[in-house]
Amino acid sequence: MSRADPAPQDESIESRDFVTGLARGLDVLRVCAASPEGLTLSDVARVVDLPRAAVRRSLLTLVATGYVTRSGRLFQPTPRVLGLSARVADMTLPRLAQPVLDELSRTLDESASLATLDGPDILYIGRSETRRILSVDLSVGSRLPAWCTSMGRILLAALPPGERQSHIPTILPARTPKTITDHARLSATLDDIATAGYCILEQELETGLRSVAAPVRDGEGRVVAALNVGTQAARTSLRDVRRVIVPAVVRAAATLTEAVRLQRRS
Repeated sequence: MSRADPAPQDESIESRDFVTGLARGLDVLRVCAASPEGLTLSDVARVVDLPRAAVRRSLLTLVATGYVTRSGRLFQPTPRVLGLSARVADMTLPRLAQPVLDELSRTLDESASLATLDGPDILYIGRSETRRILSVDLSVGSRLPAWCTSMGRILLAALPPGERQSHIPTILPARTPKTITDHARLSATLDDIATAGYCILEQELETGLRSVAAPVRDGEGRVVAALNVGTQAARTSLRDVRRVIVPAVVRAAATLTEAVRLQRRS
């Protein structure tokens, strides 16, 4: 079974109700949306692990519906895709989070974000940016690997150990010399994060980047998102990260957790 053809998670849903073509099309759209510079049909087929014929049908459908444009061999996402991401801002959790992110960002003079777990990635659903700290631009709808990001590790740490593995790739490539690439060490790190209640990521995603994340919970205490702040190592020492940023991020996550609980009661 390819990654684009998952079985329905709810066993009560019969297989006849699972639309394979839609699942494939959504996976193709996700891959295209993450590559604004454009991809060839072969590129997309390799990423989604599907036959070229199936990918071609999905791409041509996305072109016909205006979500993708074709220029020679390249397929590129159109601004219409951004409209899908923009709708995320109307959801309850991002709406509740935005003032919390804005206040945290103003207090620390750093960028703050909110993300959820989506397969092997984190999906950004909230952002308050003061300065660009990564080599890639981040906004609502952006994705990064969960296993080597502070928010991703918070979200993975909240899962049962057996469930974590389905969100972690078999091979952990070194993004920087500091990146954890051993599964046993990563598992132990996730256990420590679950106990501590926060994560400090020390230049594992990108050299020079330090970030802190904490969990956001729903009314039942389940972790539903992660909130973080990123800073440059040259600007903020590890001592100040622990002394200033960690408490601020933990407080902000607790504030958002309480807002989620109050919203649920109302």
